[in-house]
Amino acid sequence: MPDMHYPETARIDVIEERFGRTVTDPYRWLEGDAGSDPRILAWIEAQNAVSAAYLEALPGRDVFRERMAALLDYERYTAPVKRGGRYFFTLNRGRANQPSLFVREGSEGLDRLLIDPNAWSDDSADALGEWSASDDGRLLAFGVQVGGTDWRTIRVLDVDSGRELEDRVEWARFTQIAWAPDGSGFFYSRYPRPEPEAMNAPAADHAICFHRLGTPQEEDRLIFATPDRPALLNIAGRADAGRYLHISSTPGTNESALAVVDLEAEDWTPRTVVAGMEAEWLVLGNVGTRLVLLTTEGAERRRVVSLDMAEAEPTPVEIVPEAAGQAVVNDAAILGGRLLVGYLVDVKTEVRRFRMDGRPDGVVTLPGIGTAGGLRGHPAENEAFFVFTSYDRPTTVYRYEVAANRAEPWAEPVVPIDLGAIVVEQRFYSSKDGTKVPLFLVRRRDVTGAAPTLLYGYGGFGISLIPVYNPLQIAWVEQGGVLAVANIRGGGEYGRAWHRAGRREMRQNAFDDFIAAAEFLKAEGITPPDGLAIQGESGGGLLVGAVTNQRPDLFNAALPGVGVMDMLRYDQFTGGVLWMPEFGSPAEEAHFANLLGYSPYHAIRPGRDYPAILVTTADADDRVVPAHSFKYVAALQAVDLGRRPRLARIETRAGHGGGMPLDKAIALHADMWAFAARWTGLAVG
Repeated sequence: MPDMHYPETARIDVIEERFGRTVTDPYRWLEGDAGSDPRILAWIEAQNAVSAAYLEALPGRDVFRERMAALLDYERYTAPVKRGGRYFFTLNRGRANQPSLFVREGSEGLDRLLIDPNAWSDDSADALGEWSASDDGRLLAFGVQVGGTDWRTIRVLDVDSGRELEDRVEWARFTQIAWAPDGSGFFYSRYPRPEPEAMNAPAADHAICFHRLGTPQEEDRLIFATPDRPALLNIAGRADAGRYLHISSTPGTNESALAVVDLEAEDWTPRTVVAGMEAEWLVLGNVGTRLVLLTTEGAERRRVVSLDMAEAEPTPVEIVPEAAGQAVVNDAAILGGRLLVGYLVDVKTEVRRFRMDGRPDGVVTLPGIGTAGGLRGHPAENEAFFVFTSYDRPTTVYRYEVAANRAEPWAEPVVPIDLGAIVVEQRFYSSKDGTKVPLFLVRRRDVTGAAPTLLYGYGGFGISLIPVYNPLQIAWVEQGGVLAVANIRGGGEYGRAWHRAGRREMRQNAFDDFIAAAEFLKAEGITPPDGLAIQGESGGGLLVGAVTNQRPDLFNAALPGVGVMDMLRYDQFTGGVLWMPEFGSPAEEAHFANLLGYSPYHAIRPGRDYPAILVTTADADDRVVPAHSFKYVAALQAVDLGRRPRLARIETRAGHGGGMPLDKAIALHADMWAFAARWTGLAVG
C-alpha cells in the first residue's frame, strides 16, 4: 500500500532531567484544552480527516455496522430493584441509543416509563448515570451524564406523578446515591466546583454530603471529608433496608478504610471502624447492630465477617471463611435470611448458600457455565433477583425464591442469532515464568482451523474479565474470526495475589502474560502466523501500547482505546492521582525507572516494523484524558515504524466509554473490526 501522509504535528522543546535521565516531551502542548486552544482543535480535525478517509474505504466496515445493529436489536433488561412494592429497572428495547428507566407497579403490574434519556440531546450523548429509589418507592434520584463526562448532575423524580422536583445537585463525581431511610434526602459524593481552566487538573477534596429535599444545594450538609488526605476517594452507600451509612475511603486501591454513620442516631456522626487501608471492607448489610461484610483481612480471596457496632472497639467475627482452593468471592448479598455468596472458580461463577451463622446451606443451580451476579433483594424477603450471562448466552434476569432455592427467568431475551453455532472453550497456557493463565476462546462451530483472532485483555486494578455476552464482539466471531480473552495477572480472577502480581514493579508480568497468550494462539494453530489483532481499553489500552512496543513482530493490528499512554505524567490529570497505588508514583525514583521502561509514549522503538495501529479516544474523556492518546499518536507518526498505518480516531461528545450512545458505539467498533480484519486477513461479507 502507498505510504501514509500524516498531519504535521509541531514539536516543542521540553527536556527534563529526572533521576539522572533525560526525558523529552515534544508533544506536551497537546495536553491543553481543545475547547480553548485552536491549535489542538485543528490537530484533532486533521487527524480525524486522515483516519476517516482510510476507514471509509475498508470493505468490511458497512457489513460490521449492519450486523452489529441487527445483533443488538433485542430487549436488554437490568435486574430490578424493589422498593415499596415497586420494581425499578432499565430497559433498552433494541435500537435505542440509551436505555430508559421503567417502574413496574407490583409483580404483575404494567411497566411505566419514568426516564427516557434519548430525549435529552439531539445526538443522544447525554445518558442516565447512577440512580436510586427511596425505601418507599415514592421518589427517585438520578444522575445525568452529559457528553460522556464523569461529572453528574443529580435530579429527583416523584414516581407517582412522574414530575421532576426542583432539586438540583451539581458536581457529583465518582458517587453512589444513598437515600436516608425516611426519604427526606440522599447522600452523595462530590468535588468542589472546578474553575473552567482546571477541569483536567488532579482531583482533590472528595467529600460526602447530604442533600435534604426542597433545599438549595448550598445548604447541603457535609457528612464526611478527609482534608488531611485530599487525594482520597470517599464513597457512601447504604444496603437495602440498612440502618447504617457506610463510608469507604481509598487512595485508589481496592483496600479502604471504613467509617459508619448510624442513621437512627440524631447527630449522624461518622464513626471510624477501620482506620487502616490494608484490606477491603465491603458492607453487605446489618442484622441489628451487627454489620455483615466481605473483607480481604486475613483472606486473600475474601471471607464474610461481622462487626458489632454495639461494641466500643468492634473486632471481626468470621461467618464464612475463605474458600478452599482458588475460589475467590466475587459477589455476595443477604437475601431472605440467607447469605448468598458468588465465587469465581477459574473465572466461572458458583453461587453458594449459607445460614446467617455461616452453616452451608446448599448451592444455587445456575443455567450453565458463565457469570452470575447482581444479587438483589430485601434481606428479609423471599424474593430476590440475579443475572446470568456468558460469551454465548445473552444476559437473562432471574427471579429467585430464597426459601425454595428456585430460580426462573424474569426477563429472558430472544436474540437475532443462532447461538448454537457458537462454541466457547477455556484453555490454560504458560506465561514466561511458568504461571498458568486462563484463556477463553469464542468461535463459530464450523471454524476448526487457524482463523484471524482478536485478543482482548486488561490486567489491572484487580478487575476480573468475566464471561459476558457482547453482540459487538459476536459480530467479529460471526464473520469467522476467533475472539480470545486472556485473564492475565493484574486482574482479580484469583484474588489479591493475582492482582498484586501484575501491578507496580510487577506490571511486566501482565505484559508477559499477554505476549504469552499471543504466542500460545499461534503455536496451537488457533491463529495463523499473520492473523492476530490485539485490543484493550483504558488500562487495557496501556497494555496494548506496551506490548506493541515490546513485541511489534507478534501482532498484525493493535487497537489501544482510551489508554494511559504517558506513564510519567498520568498523575497530573483529573483522577490519575488515584492510580498511583496501581502504577507507582513518577515522582519516586524506583517507580520512575519502571514506568519509563514500559510507558507506551516513551518506549516506541524506531526502525522496527510495527503492526497497523488504530488509536481510539474521545474529546470529553475526563478519566483518562485524551492527551494520552494524542501524544502517543504524534510520537508514532513522527518516526519510521514501517509502512502500516498509525491512525487516531477521536470521537466527539463522548468520554471514557460509559454512556456512549449505541450508534456511536456501533460506528466505533465497526471501524475497529474492519481495520483489524484488513490487517489479519479476515474475509468479511
